[in-house]
Amino acid sequence: MNPKSTLLFKYGGNAMTDPKLKFKILESICSLKKDGHNVVIVHGGGPFIKLALEEANIESEFIDGQRKTTPEAMEYVEMALKGKVNGSLVSIINAMGFKAVGLSGKDGKTVIAEKRMHQRIVNGKTEIADLGQVGDVVKVNPELIRLLLENDFIPVITCLASDEAGTDYNINGDMFAGHVAGAISAEHYVVLTDVDGLLLDKDDSDTIIREVGLSELIQLKEKGIIQGGMIPKIESCEIALNRGAGFARIINGTVPEQISELFANREVGTVIKK
Repeated sequence: MNPKSTLLFKYGGNAMTDPKLKFKILESICSLKKDGHNVVIVHGGGPFIKLALEEANIESEFIDGQRKTTPEAMEYVEMALKGKVNGSLVSIINAMGFKAVGLSGKDGKTVIAEKRMHQRIVNGKTEIADLGQVGDVVKVNPELIRLLLENDFIPVITCLASDEAGTDYNINGDMFAGHVAGAISAEHYVVLTDVDGLLLDKDDSDTIIREVGLSELIQLKEKGIIQGGMIPKIESCEIALNRGAGFARIINGTVPEQISELFANREVGTVIKK
């Protein structure tokens, strides 16, 4: 493996809410930085957004499982992601002796977004549902990220971005991470989740699929093997690989040892290849 390969970790979900686990995850990621790899962390923060909106007495409306983001809610989404979660991750990494820089997609126009037009079927007819300030990635400019990596920083990026007119959007963290991983040509895109990888039987960890090709994913979706919360994670891997990443891997972020073992010639998680 190239000693200066670039690794992008997608970190989020409940693995962020346990302080001890959070520290161990970041310690494991930073150990790879110590070994000479470039490291980028992209994160969401759903539990923190939920809490921030509850504390502000802003009721959340969900459309097909997606949170509608009003301008009022967007203010608290940004406070949670950029202020609380991003700031905490940066502080912990810096205290470990590394140099972390907190960003969102808005910084340096790194990610340009557009409003998501969500289609749904109502009474047999296709309708467009307005999700407010929920966006999709239009393009990624990797210049700032590369500049930081060249100067030995760890970019810690949260999934917010603006459109060309300056309107801010909240973007699905998995999709955001996949686009960034592709744009920076990350040799390894690593998705941290709460299971050991892609399982043939979601209730049996012994049925893990160790390696799968991009072309096989359609069949796995049709068979219902890729389902629920695994769907956006797999889609983000497809985006990453189709846009320039080398490999994608789904591992269990609640077992930080799996991060440390990524390059120890052991089978860890599910590898997705082109």
